[in-house]
Amino acid sequence: MSNMLIDESTTFIVQGITGREAVNLTRECLDYGSKIVGGVTPGRLGRDVHGVPVYDSVAQLVEAVGSVPDGSVVTVPPAFTRDAVFEAIEAGIKLIVIVTERIPRYDVAQMVELARLRGARIIGPNCLGIIRPGVAKMGGIGGPAKDAAKAYKPGIVGVMSRSGGMTTEISSTLSAAGLGVSTAVSIGGDAIIGSSYAELMPLFEADEQTQAIVIYTEPGGRMEAELARWVSENDSRLPIVAFMAGRFMDAMPGMSFGHAGTIVEGKADTASEKIARLQEAGITVAEEIAEIPELVKAKLGKEVAV
Repeated sequence: MSNMLIDESTTFIVQGITGREAVNLTRECLDYGSKIVGGVTPGRLGRDVHGVPVYDSVAQLVEAVGSVPDGSVVTVPPAFTRDAVFEAIEAGIKLIVIVTERIPRYDVAQMVELARLRGARIIGPNCLGIIRPGVAKMGGIGGPAKDAAKAYKPGIVGVMSRSGGMTTEISSTLSAAGLGVSTAVSIGGDAIIGSSYAELMPLFEADEQTQAIVIYTEPGGRMEAELARWVSENDSRLPIVAFMAGRFMDAMPGMSFGHAGTIVEGKADTASEKIARLQEAGITVAEEIAEIPELVKAKLGKEVAV
């Protein structure tokens, strides 16, 4: 596999493939050119979904396929997600995209811990997945293939976002401006997630196609502080532009909105504190989504001039 999360050779499976949403997601990914080598739903062995064979377990699938797939998209009900993810990790799968939302926090913590022990990476939960424009996508990101092709043009900007919809909105703006997107990752909006901005930065840093980063962020949580620290400590080559949603929340202490991850616990979590911290690390904070492409171009112009 390439330095980035997915490339043209990435193979993956869909756990919970016979569910209604999973059937659509499978169709969208196949239409986009992704390589789905099998699906898992216990008790459904022998069926197929859009030509993708279904197995009872990940172990059974691996045996039938004859190799361990690179990734899995997990879209099973919240009560069964932990078991599904454990099964995938124990089978040797290294990239797990968890679409399911409302998974109990304790279960998520256990999944993240097992992934760390086994050298696997979790994206999500409660996320839309990953897309490498023009190459492949894992998850519902961008929607149907023709919509994804419009919003995500191949290019030079890496996108990371806590909101799935905003991943597409920002990417669409970058595509329309002629910058395009190298890889976009919907990281999930829950309080505990598998991969934060800082944890994904080394991949973008090592990806030759990526020349800048845009992040969409919200009040609450410590991820921006972690990113600011990472950028400063690692002398990142990538200029970063951030868009901070929910600035209005500073005027309403104790409010949380939308995502579970947006609970503001102290002054350090507020939008204005986060903006200040990002700016200190040299990260430009956009006031509006529409101005993101110009800010990226300005930063790239400076980088090139050096």
